[in-house]
Amino acid sequence: MWEVLADPTRWPERTPSMTSVELLDGGPLGPDARVRISQPRLPVMVWRVVAWRPGESFVWAASSPGVRTVATHTVVPVGERHSRLLLGVFHHGPLAPLARLLTGRLTCRYIGMEAAGHKAAAEAVANPGTGTPRPR
Repeated sequence: MWEVLADPTRWPERTPSMTSVELLDGGPLGPDARVRISQPRLPVMVWRVVAWRPGESFVWAASSPGVRTVATHTVVPVGERHSRLLLGVFHHGPLAPLARLLTGRLTCRYIGMEAAGHKAAAEAVANPGTGTPRPR
């Protein structure tokens, strides 16, 4: 799962919730990396990795006037060959309640799409030759 998660430039291939993902600093995803993400029906955002635990988790944050959005990505081992992916999005700041009201349902739907896409991609990595379907 980590191999799939740590390569966000491939995310648009796996989920219709992402239009484009661009690493802005020329290197792989890692501490302090900046990533520009375009999603349908949402403004383009630049996210900065604020916490990085290779193989386990990362957290990135993006700011807009009055709102700081933090997204968590955590891989939890479950048994010898399985893992669980935990995704979370949190809004902070004076306009956070408004952001939740305006985008909350869409955000929940997109998180579900992303989780399904990551799952399919991780299963394809674990079972080569099965392809990586793009969930709808």
